[in-house]
Amino acid sequence: MDRITIRLPPQQVDLLEKLVETGEFPTVSEAVRYAVREFLAGRSERILRESEQVSTFDVRL
Repeated sequence: MDRITIRLPPQQVDLLEKLVETGEFPTVSEAVRYAVREFLAGRSERILRESEQVSTFDVRL
């Protein structure tokens, strides 16, 4: 697993920590991984379709 660093506003960090405190997630990192997975899942089909169009375009050059 790769590591990345992000900066978040204090209010978002507080909410992530509350998710951990309430037991919804074991760690803040896992809460962030969940959020990223959900975000990407909602956009993955469009991203893949657009990347295929770019590849097709590049081949024509």
